[in-house]
Amino acid sequence: MDQIVHFINGTAYKGRSDRTQEVFNPATGEAEKTVVLAAVGDVDAAVAAAKAAWPKWSKTPALRRARILDRFKNILWERGDQLAAIISAEHGKTHDDALGEVTRGLEVVEFATSAPTFLKGEFSENVGTGVDCYMVRQSLGVCAGITPFNFPVMVPMWMFPIALATGNTFILKPSERDPSAAVLLAEWLTEAGLPDGVFNVVHGDKVAVDALLHHPDVKAVSFVGSTPIARYIHQTGTANGKRVQALGGAKNHMIIMPDADLDMAASALMGAGFGSAGERCMAISVAVPVTDAVADALIEKLIPQIEALKIGPASDPASEMGPLITAQHLAKVEGYIDSGEAQGARVAVDGRNYRQKKQGYENGFFTGGTLLDNVTEDMACYRGEIFGPVLAIVRKQSYQDAVDLIHGHEYANGTAVFTRDGDVARNFSQDIEVGMVGINVPIPVPMAFHSFGGWKLSIFGDHHMHGMEGVRFFTRIKTTTTRWPSGMRADPEFTMPTLG
Repeated sequence: MDQIVHFINGTAYKGRSDRTQEVFNPATGEAEKTVVLAAVGDVDAAVAAAKAAWPKWSKTPALRRARILDRFKNILWERGDQLAAIISAEHGKTHDDALGEVTRGLEVVEFATSAPTFLKGEFSENVGTGVDCYMVRQSLGVCAGITPFNFPVMVPMWMFPIALATGNTFILKPSERDPSAAVLLAEWLTEAGLPDGVFNVVHGDKVAVDALLHHPDVKAVSFVGSTPIARYIHQTGTANGKRVQALGGAKNHMIIMPDADLDMAASALMGAGFGSAGERCMAISVAVPVTDAVADALIEKLIPQIEALKIGPASDPASEMGPLITAQHLAKVEGYIDSGEAQGARVAVDGRNYRQKKQGYENGFFTGGTLLDNVTEDMACYRGEIFGPVLAIVRKQSYQDAVDLIHGHEYANGTAVFTRDGDVARNFSQDIEVGMVGINVPIPVPMAFHSFGGWKLSIFGDHHMHGMEGVRFFTRIKTTTTRWPSGMRADPEFTMPTLG
């Protein structure tokens, strides 16, 4: 059985720990690899390598750093299928979905190659007599990224391309459930010319996470995952003097107004609710049709499409939805359906107890698409982040009731409204208290040159990810005020300096 090890200081590194964890192929249900779980000493070795590499890397001209990232970008373009195959094998998502993930991550690399432009500072001459002032953005030092299983390539690339472009060194702690892609990214960065120690990969569990959060040489931590862990990462990291951005959970609603194109809305809900088996922080998990007539018509369109979902392994090009990540997560998702039914929801389409018939995949972690109708705000299946292919219908009788529903939830990551009414669309965009908004767009993930992040308990920290928010997170401002001898006063000044 293959063993996945760390990548530290430009090479594979087995480390000091004898702890390992199995890595499953979700489509077969079989463990195909093991991953080494780091000891504290392994994290220390990665931090030491990153710290040693930082002085030279931070003073490398931004243009040279950008050229390395540009070569890395070209490798991603040329070998995206190879990376997608690794994602599918360990996560379970279809090949096309995995390839889309690679592309969205690559777009952040494209943005990061513009470092010479976005690192330009500001200069003001003659702010006082003979006095000039300028501001620059400088790197922080050693930064760390702790990333989730659902996007083993895209989410790390929300972080490290901008961190590297701005002169930081980086340690990636990927999910131990699908760790192979992170190592391949490290190898390709080295091939692109990245110096040893600038990018490192440490596999592990809470031991590795806590070691990063407490290490005095780690200056910033970026995280994506569940809200309880995001809160812990933020509290622990900031208590140890680190800059932290921690993105948490989501419960994304989509309002369907009476004037909406229902065919368009139903199609959007299929992709947004069941793509990647619902294991997306931007998945639409709650549809909010306004009026019962809209709800009934929408459900009539959804039922046959959900029942016709092509569920299978990524090896089958016809598959539209793959398995869930683990047997434990499968049980959790189906437990939410059980709970919803027990609390009074109508199971309009039941994906429980789905069995894959393709030979060799009978024991995979598959479930079918599920549609729950008559869901109410007090149900666990509404309050919780299911993170699976379960779409809840919450019926509302007015636009304002639908908005109030969204505002009443503790998560505020993404949302959407489907309508032909410009007033509704504009009011929704301006007034809704959610971080990312779609107008007739079900998954409003911003492009790389904008920034990603929610509100309320969907984020902890002041900075969203990638775009200029990412640049601000991974840099700090230094302002220098200068005056040369010809403009200096000879006498000491004891009052508050003024330069006018």
